[in-house]
Amino acid sequence: MKNRTIIRRIGTLALAAVMAAAMPFSVLAEGPGSGNGTQTAQPMQVSASANAANVEKPSIAAQGAALYDATHGVFLFEKNGDTRFYPASITKVMTALLAAENLDMNSTVTFSRSAVTNLETAAVTLHVQEGETFQVKDLMYGLWLKSANEIANGLAEAVAGSVPAFADKMNQKAASLGCTHTNFVNPNGLNNASHMTTARDMALITAAAFNNSLVRQVAGTLHYSFPASPSVPEVRNLTMGHKMLNPGNSQYYEGFIGGKTGYTSKAGNTLVSVAERGGVRLVAVILKSSATHYADTKKLFDYGFAVTGASGGTPAVPETAAQSETAAVQETAAAQEPRPEAGSAPVTVTEGPGAGSAGAVQETAAAAVPESTAAAETVSSGKTGWEETAEGWKYRKADGSYAKDEELLIKEKYYIFDSNAVMLKGWNYARGSWRYYGGNGDMKSSRWIETNGMWYYVTEDGSLLVNGTSPDGYKVDANGVWIK
Repeated sequence: MKNRTIIRRIGTLALAAVMAAAMPFSVLAEGPGSGNGTQTAQPMQVSASANAANVEKPSIAAQGAALYDATHGVFLFEKNGDTRFYPASITKVMTALLAAENLDMNSTVTFSRSAVTNLETAAVTLHVQEGETFQVKDLMYGLWLKSANEIANGLAEAVAGSVPAFADKMNQKAASLGCTHTNFVNPNGLNNASHMTTARDMALITAAAFNNSLVRQVAGTLHYSFPASPSVPEVRNLTMGHKMLNPGNSQYYEGFIGGKTGYTSKAGNTLVSVAERGGVRLVAVILKSSATHYADTKKLFDYGFAVTGASGGTPAVPETAAQSETAAVQETAAAQEPRPEAGSAPVTVTEGPGAGSAGAVQETAAAAVPESTAAAETVSSGKTGWEETAEGWKYRKADGSYAKDEELLIKEKYYIFDSNAVMLKGWNYARGSWRYYGGNGDMKSSRWIETNGMWYYVTEDGSLLVNGTSPDGYKVDANGVWIK
């Protein structure tokens, strides 16, 4: 089964609005160069109330539920939306958000005695011991994928000095997001009579968390190798607990971005989930469920995408936005033919963050020159490989079809293709983030890119860095632009 994602073709110029969430019913999905005479998306007009009249509301078994359209800032469905329930480990969504906002991912945390002992009996842990030190980046994955409770305590102490002080920060953040019935007393969601939230509040928290590129990256990771330590001398292989992310699981959901599971005897099953189709991002929250949390979530997503006009992957924007739901697929080793390399494409370096280093490049229009057909492998019908056509470069897969409306991993490099099966270049939206595909079409990573006089940093996994600091110490704003 393919891992489907949303890809937005946006041309090759400046990122004007990477995150355009919470705008009432008219959202301009913009990309590089908006306002500079380059291709941009048209305003998205979605009449949820009109569509809702024709869509049957879902029957939800859980005691509490909410469906939030994060793109337009409206709730589409609630069941006991303002009733307080125990959240269990979905609490860690807020913990992850505060850690991402306050900690350097390359910094380290040394675990205190209180961090590793202030737990319930049989609480889920990674067996971290007092005095052990880990990078914050590793802890983020341990927090989310393993749901390790001592990791939550350690991050809380790193951010605020103590768990109670961190709980205060959690409640302050919740209030700033518009939450009105939430009270956190710990960073992990272990049982406490005063630790409560609502479906509506949890939807707002989750939407905010998924506006953070680091949280999205962590939440969208299926497997992670947690480093060895003195207490556990071998690498710990972690697997995402949320089943909707795994293409091999029957609960897999197309367009799913990420989510967090939770369970305690008092909370029951809890689940927060985020999916995106046709430019519409939905947040589903399930509280106090008895093993119906995945079925309920699917019902909510299906309803929400039907109401917003984005069901079945149909874009909810005009065709001029050039958005399409696509699949990120890794071809088998036999199908991974080498990409024909273009000659030495011209790359220039100008004054900017990291200038003078190998990672700082200015991609020019001249760089987008594919290799001539004569130098590339000729592809006959049914044969796997690259083919140059009048429209541009195309890639024929092992089944004989062209890569189309998808991002494809070929020989350990990602390439992206439009609805006409033509390889794209420049800035494109895939796997929940803006990404840059260079002159040869391959996705760039761990480098600075200059576009229209503005500098952007793409991280190790190729996603655009926003609201953060690059490895070489330069800060970028919410749109990913270097703050000079």
